Amino acid sequence: MSPVATAINTVNRAIGSFHPAAMPRLSRAHYRREILAWTLLPIMIGAVEGGVVSVIAKNMFAGQVPNGWLNASVAVLAGAPTFANVTSFLWAALSHGRDKIRFLVVLQLLAVLLVAQAAFAPRDGVGLAMIILATVGARVCWSGVVTLRSTVWGANYPRPVLARMAGKLATAQALMLGVVSLVFGLSMRANEMSYHALFPLAAGFGLVGALVYGRMRMRGHAALLNDERRQSEGRSAVLRPLHVLDALRSDRMFRRYMITMFVFGTGNLMMTAPVVIMMHDRFGFGYLGGMLIISSIPILLMPLALPLWSRLLDRVHIVRFRMYHVWAFIAANLAVLAAAMLDTPALLWPAAALKGVAFAGGVLGWNLGHHDFAPPELASQYMGVHVTLTGIRGLFAPALAVAIYVSLEAWRPDAGGGVFALCLFLNLLGAVGFARLNRKIERNAAATATPA
Repeated sequence: MSPVATAINTVNRAIGSFHPAAMPRLSRAHYRREILAWTLLPIMIGAVEGGVVSVIAKNMFAGQVPNGWLNASVAVLAGAPTFANVTSFLWAALSHGRDKIRFLVVLQLLAVLLVAQAAFAPRDGVGLAMIILATVGARVCWSGVVTLRSTVWGANYPRPVLARMAGKLATAQALMLGVVSLVFGLSMRANEMSYHALFPLAAGFGLVGALVYGRMRMRGHAALLNDERRQSEGRSAVLRPLHVLDALRSDRMFRRYMITMFVFGTGNLMMTAPVVIMMHDRFGFGYLGGMLIISSIPILLMPLALPLWSRLLDRVHIVRFRMYHVWAFIAANLAVLAAAMLDTPALLWPAAALKGVAFAGGVLGWNLGHHDFAPPELASQYMGVHVTLTGIRGLFAPALAVAIYVSLEAWRPDAGGGVFALCLFLNLLGAVGFARLNRKIERNAAATATPA
């Protein structure tokens, strides 16, 4: 077979793998609606993706507001998709005993309204505040979507195909996010006023996606709701936010996993905001270049790596998966550090490609990893713990990184890149932590399997 024919067959198989027939029979109807909804909804949420909106703000408001305030806003915008997750406990509590699909649709519609209002932002301090409101508000709603959809997935798809299904949805989402960031970059470069049309257009796609998702069904939904309603303490959890952390107290292995994720993830979350600032202030990147490196290239390359990561996650425990996956982030962040230290902006391009490989594994591990620890009736609580802890590090990591970057630049020009060395160090600590935890889990499994 010729190389061209081989390539065509490969592409056809890849496209065919997205067909509902590739899913188990009982999951096909769910998957059909999921794939359509998660193709449309990311267009809306892509407009307030941290990388996208931080690049927009850094370029659009440069010279319009004081630089110190602008850099602080970049930290907020870059961190918003993460720190908004600190509200996960709220959504887990409010949804306790309530229809999960309806609850998800309400959150999606609120996000649509918040994204649409960004279209009215003027190019001044008030406009910057409106962009921040749209981003933070929509991401707060989205944290509830992320927390609860994992429960729906766990009910509708058997564990052996769960990662494969999530990988397909993540691929569709990544393609849409990448296209959105590219469209924003090209449009804003051509006409800075184009955001007045782009935000409502993105919100419109989100509205259609929410209506599609409203037709979803959840297997065992009634039984799940009955179980939740019998657990009356879940209803009062909203008044006791730390209730969501009960899983950390009762599950020692999950606690160690979350501690390691916290260290490793902090290093990753510190990267984006100072990279955005460095690209604009030091290397002179504009809308399109900044958007390509921060968002479009990493996200559009994710689908290429997702099948590899999903096959691995289907076969191994999440801790072993993370033990391998961490090195993708280390390689990407090492390239960013080299770009800063060697004053070589060209290295940011391979760093973006490596980040795409890392993001592909990250999106699977982040959405599904807790299922390897949680019993089905506690899946929302375990995911709530993971999402909430991600939100906590999102509250301080981008701001800390920007503060270090700005301080180093004030001390000596072009020294701000030193902050990336700290990010890399935290990644390496995470790699050590995952390796040690994996050995512990394997020893426990071996001891359990050994006959008495």
